[in-house]
Amino acid sequence: MSANESPSGKQPTARSEAVRDSAFLKACRREPVPHTPVWFMRQAGRSLPEYRKVREGIPMLESCMRPELVTEITLQPVRRHNVDAAIFFSDIVVPLKAIGIDLDIKPGVGPVVENPVRTRADLARLRDLTPEDVSYVTEAIGLLTRELGATPLIGFAGAPFTLASYLVEGGPSRTYENAKAIMYGDPGLWADLLDRLADITAAFLKVQIEAGACAVQLFDSWAGALSPADYRHSVMPASAKVFQAVAGYGVPRIHFGVGTGELLGLMGEAGADVVGVDWRVPLDEAARRVGPGKALQGNLDPTVLFSTREAVETKTREVLDAAAGLEGHVFNLGHGVMPATDPDALTRLVDHVHTQTAR
Repeated sequence: MSANESPSGKQPTARSEAVRDSAFLKACRREPVPHTPVWFMRQAGRSLPEYRKVREGIPMLESCMRPELVTEITLQPVRRHNVDAAIFFSDIVVPLKAIGIDLDIKPGVGPVVENPVRTRADLARLRDLTPEDVSYVTEAIGLLTRELGATPLIGFAGAPFTLASYLVEGGPSRTYENAKAIMYGDPGLWADLLDRLADITAAFLKVQIEAGACAVQLFDSWAGALSPADYRHSVMPASAKVFQAVAGYGVPRIHFGVGTGELLGLMGEAGADVVGVDWRVPLDEAARRVGPGKALQGNLDPTVLFSTREAVETKTREVLDAAAGLEGHVFNLGHGVMPATDPDALTRLVDHVHTQTAR
């Protein structure tokens, strides 16, 4: 793809040129920026009263399949907080639901799979994902790109390990004993499961990019449960396959996990252009672990936002100081926005980072 083409191969538009010149995409490409860009994981969600209002009475998965509702929810934090990027409102299990896996997102619990995937015969249930399976995603992103102006849209998907953990455990887990039992006890089945999920994940990201997403984030939410050796041998090949599958589009690829301080170098090695860092590792140390050639994203502790304005500014300064020598930095929290967070605290944080880092 030439530098002057959009991800879909079409000639650039005024929007695509403006988006390409955005602070967010420049930071991802490790280019000089007018200010440090800011966005928040879970910026569209329960912390916003307008989100709770439009979602009232609508189940989560149904919300993800209504293009007009997805558009409104995705835009809400852009309007309110003046963040430098929007992230597509969806859920990591949407592609699994789309291919016919019997699952639901239960309030207060999370994704629950009716019949867990634990045998080779179960792999047959994981068919290929087609664009037609998620036509509502294409429609929603089309609506969003007409509304966002120069604001970039980030697409996302769950990484193969995290999706496999939900599928094998049947729901959220603290120990992942069933998933690890297969990983250690039947490595052939495990490798085939993750490879199948890598294909599904890559297809889901391609749909988003071709519809207009100009960056993508791969959430390996539970990778922190792994040792570096297990990650390298049993998980990294599938994540690398996802990143390689979308490399030709030329959009920045972000990789994020929780509790992954020991894995940061490997997560970058898997193919990310930007490595997300949670709050446990300072960004200057994270840069040492990741090595050169990558931008970093993060990493204010989300709980800091419940403290005083002065405390928020002090901890924000610590993050910015640690990021001072980075090749590229996207300011974010070290995990998602917590539901009880005061929205005004987020708005003030965006303004503070913009003001403090104005070039």
